[in-house]
Amino acid sequence: MNKFILFAMGFILACNSSQKTVAEAPKTLEQADPVIYAKTITQDELKEHLYVYASDEFEGRETGEPGQKKAVEYLKNEYESLGIPAAKADGDYFQEVPLQVAKVPKGNISINNSTFDLGDDVLAFTVAEGSYSQIVYVGYGIEDGDYSDYGGLDVAGKIVFIKSGEPIHKNGNYLLSGTTEKSEWSNMSEAMQKKATLALEKGAKGILYFDPVNYPRYKGYFEFMKTNNSGKMELAEDSNDGFLVLVNETSAKALKKDVENDAKPQTISVDLKLNISSGSDKISSENVVAFLRGTEKPNEYLVISSHLDHIGVNANGEINNGADDDGSGTVAMLEIAEAFKKAADAGDGPKRSIVFLHVTGEEKGLLGSRYYTDIDPIFPLSQTVADLNIDMIGRIDPKRTGDRNYVYLIGSDKLSTDLHNLSEEINEKYTNVELDYTYNDENDPNRFYYRSDHYNFAKNNIPIIFYFNGTHADYHRPGDTPDKINYDLLENRTRLIFHTAWEVANRPNKVLVDKLAK
Repeated sequence: MNKFILFAMGFILACNSSQKTVAEAPKTLEQADPVIYAKTITQDELKEHLYVYASDEFEGRETGEPGQKKAVEYLKNEYESLGIPAAKADGDYFQEVPLQVAKVPKGNISINNSTFDLGDDVLAFTVAEGSYSQIVYVGYGIEDGDYSDYGGLDVAGKIVFIKSGEPIHKNGNYLLSGTTEKSEWSNMSEAMQKKATLALEKGAKGILYFDPVNYPRYKGYFEFMKTNNSGKMELAEDSNDGFLVLVNETSAKALKKDVENDAKPQTISVDLKLNISSGSDKISSENVVAFLRGTEKPNEYLVISSHLDHIGVNANGEINNGADDDGSGTVAMLEIAEAFKKAADAGDGPKRSIVFLHVTGEEKGLLGSRYYTDIDPIFPLSQTVADLNIDMIGRIDPKRTGDRNYVYLIGSDKLSTDLHNLSEEINEKYTNVELDYTYNDENDPNRFYYRSDHYNFAKNNIPIIFYFNGTHADYHRPGDTPDKINYDLLENRTRLIFHTAWEVANRPNKVLVDKLAK
């Protein structure tokens, strides 16, 4: 591929990829051609970055471990060398993300003098303690539009009992949708969190949750943690939230015999004792956040994100280098940042500000991005126009057939028809990568839309695009190494994201939100 090109209008790129300069800039942004800056994104530089970032020296970049500390220092040094300042006002590139690992809890619960042991008939991943003489059964625990399972009930400071699923009309249709289609309240991956969040927002002190379909899955996770003496990593802020205990059919029926057939909310008298205890270890970790100030609309922000962490070293001492996941997204961001800085130095700085957000703890539950969006956004979410999230763009999905020059796009149309159309038009104009929407399907069983850092922006009604190449045999394995990356594809995909970011940052109007987050 021809990496360097001469343009009219006095533009010249040097052939040395480690020291690319723009000799002369256009006079206005209207005259600026983003192609010249996109050409500074090269296979050679992506490869050079990745062979360092996904090397054994970085020890798999496990959250809070020495390898992750080396990773954030590498990113900081790269932004300093580019001359792109830190996002924080104090000049610190690191946004501290307070984390803790709750050790595998121990104990039991007692229901009317019958004991149910943790790991058998009940599951919990955090502390749950106290004695209660009543619980509030809220059926499905849903509040949506005119429908509410909380009508007339005060759950503040109380234990709430919820079951999975949603109401069905006598005609067989789901009440909320009015059709045979389930709503998001029945989604296997998100419903429990959605219902628990609602209960806690209403002041519940704790939640007992009955989900017979999901219970075996969570039991397997609990047993894995117990066997490996590992715990659940969480934001330290979450330790102050109410607890959640999963109950199986046996313990659920001890609370309410007809729980499977009765969804009517009610207060239940019960002798309930929760005896689940756990310790915790504090973890130090950080996001890396750099910032390029907009020239005309500096208080409107485009976020470009990827996660800097991976899963570290396995039990056999093998390093999981995470070259694709998400070394590929990380180095793509560095090249995109360099291209925008070249443009800014040439007088073609973006009209809107650009936030380069490298987040920690993605592999632990999207923790770094959730800290940024939900707890300490450096820039107002109300002024954040979009998030372009990059997570695995260096490989080819072996299950896929067709053109190798593709990328999966997820979420571009979930909140903004405008952003989706813009994305399509920019690709057609500049890169002609095949945009594959396979995993954008609402019924995708992989639920990828909910599994990377863009989701924490999307749930706040910020339009997103998630760029993804799909999984492969080396996903979360030691085989995810830099030598297996398709660097020509990584270059093409990175340029696509740069061109899309350029348009979002420079168009007269910010992308229009015409749908609501689910």
